[in-house]
Amino acid sequence: MGFAVARRNRTHLFWVLVLVAVGIGFVATSVHTSPVHAQDAQAQAPEGNGGGDAPAASGGQKNALFWLFESLGLLYIVLFLLLSFIFVALVIMNLLTARRESMCPVHLIQGFEACLNEQKYQEAYELAKADESVLGNVLSAGLAKLSSGYEQAVEAMQEVGEEENMKLEHRLSYINLVAQIAPMVGLFGTVHGMIDSFYVIANGGGTPDPNKLADGISKALVTTLIGLMIAIPAMAVFRILFNRVQRLVLEIGITSEGLMSRFQTTSPKAATAPKA
Repeated sequence: MGFAVARRNRTHLFWVLVLVAVGIGFVATSVHTSPVHAQDAQAQAPEGNGGGDAPAASGGQKNALFWLFESLGLLYIVLFLLLSFIFVALVIMNLLTARRESMCPVHLIQGFEACLNEQKYQEAYELAKADESVLGNVLSAGLAKLSSGYEQAVEAMQEVGEEENMKLEHRLSYINLVAQIAPMVGLFGTVHGMIDSFYVIANGGGTPDPNKLADGISKALVTTLIGLMIAIPAMAVFRILFNRVQRLVLEIGITSEGLMSRFQTTSPKAATAPKA
């Protein structure tokens, strides 16, 4: 029940992040078009006005942000926003999954051990089967195969543990994918910007326009910077979460074998739990 509630909460959180990403994209698009209007207003302002320099000075700090968005362009803004949103969503989902309460709940260990101590194997099986955590799946698989022998039960637990570990690693691999794609998008922007700059040089005659030349160079540098800013945290978070998952999986294996070790010297028929 708790696992189902957590899954429903993750679904709600996912859609909330979708709405946030759409809002950020709308704001970024609006900001991207605002420098054009600012430049038109500045061009129409009279040069001889003594107070004409005040607006330019007050908006000086915004020009850097406007220049950043202009250097990226709408295409790269959308791509990097999409990668950032996917990265944040994956981190939150994996953080909710890679918790001890979700993978190896203490209440399940205590309840399962109490049922075994009282030789209530049916109740122990139902308790593990009802809990959808990794430990619950492993214990229920072991009890289901206990009638065939202790070795078969351990083998069943190991198979389920490997399957659950593969699912967790598969979900984590998407964070690593973001870490690999982000610098590639930055590299694509680098090549794109350099091509634009060389195009200006090739068609600019003896003295190409420095402003147009700087546009391509700034695109090349800014896209590389943003790509690395996404990739570096993604690589660090992936490695941290991967190590955490591996540690929890190892803990689940040790805990499950410790709980089932009492059946190593017990007759399988006397400790059989019926299948659901």
